[in-house]
Amino acid sequence: MIATRKLRRARVLIAGCGDVGLRCVPLLAHRAAAPRVIALSSQPARAAELRAAGTTPLIGNLDERRSLRRLAGLASTVLHLAPPQKNGDDDSRTRALIAALSAQRRSVARGATSAVARQRAWRGWFRATFKSSMRAGVKMHAKAIKRPSIVPDRVPGTAARPRQIRLIYASTSGVYGDCGGAWIDETRPVRPDNARAKRRVSAERQLRGATQRGLLSASIVRIPGIYAGNRLPLARLQKGTPALAPAEDVYTNHIHADDLAAILVLAIRRARPQRVVHASDDSDLRMGDYFDLVADAFGLPRAPRVSREQAETQLEPMMLSFMRESRRLQNTRLRDEMRYALRYPSIHDFLRDFLRDFRSEANAQFTITSVPVESPAE
Repeated sequence: MIATRKLRRARVLIAGCGDVGLRCVPLLAHRAAAPRVIALSSQPARAAELRAAGTTPLIGNLDERRSLRRLAGLASTVLHLAPPQKNGDDDSRTRALIAALSAQRRSVARGATSAVARQRAWRGWFRATFKSSMRAGVKMHAKAIKRPSIVPDRVPGTAARPRQIRLIYASTSGVYGDCGGAWIDETRPVRPDNARAKRRVSAERQLRGATQRGLLSASIVRIPGIYAGNRLPLARLQKGTPALAPAEDVYTNHIHADDLAAILVLAIRRARPQRVVHASDDSDLRMGDYFDLVADAFGLPRAPRVSREQAETQLEPMMLSFMRESRRLQNTRLRDEMRYALRYPSIHDFLRDFLRDFRSEANAQFTITSVPVESPAE
């Protein structure tokens, strides 16, 4: 009985189970009908870590399609958190994932998935039944074989149609490019300024196309800069890496990793198909001001301010690319459609709670990690 229940459990596949993916696992486990969580990883060395986190590790590489054959029919829900490959304008990893997930669905579609196909299958079954009866010497008339008034999804001799795959894609706010610091919502046309953002746009378009073809039902969550206790720019501040002068600084957007994980899990049930949602907090900050808040909270020197011309010669290309884009994300859909209440509405709320807990633990150790400010998954 217990084994049967385990086999019947719903399954959720996490493709790209990094820090945010691991934060999603306990949230999935606490749902009313806790699903079995399968973590796709290209690194066999991570199997023990993923298993300890409560997932079933599955080794597969989105850059090697042959390694993804086991994904067909494996899970009815997918969290696609994997970033694109590092070159080109097309996201080949998302293309490979869609192909692997829809392989079984396409084979079933060849049997009878549409109303027209089911009609044809019933006619074929009728002819075969009539002919076999005639060969057996039984006199039958076509009218004697009554056909159901409602054609069922499953035709005799064909496989039952699988449940449509629900997919949530973690995209990036970088698809908008530079907006001059304007407030923007999800209807803003995409205008990617770099290859990373172009690959994200490619992934979104592929998933929309797959949804239109009925292969899956995808929703898109666009994510700004992710922060958490282990994802603060402390190492950057200690190195004295400069920020832009206030007059030339750009607006940036943020989301706490725990809030993001909760949003992704909630999107499975509440995000509309083909819909875009901004996973962004309520903050209204320039990038340099964000660095100053973190520096002041931890007693570190503030980042020196330089002109954009000076920054071009002192900073790495990736950081410079973030400093060329200025925008402020509206999160109305997050509040009204998904009905999500942010745990940390702003960086101020997080720093207040984090430092209070941090100082209460005399022997606490803090891991300093430097990550790009607007790099949700790359």
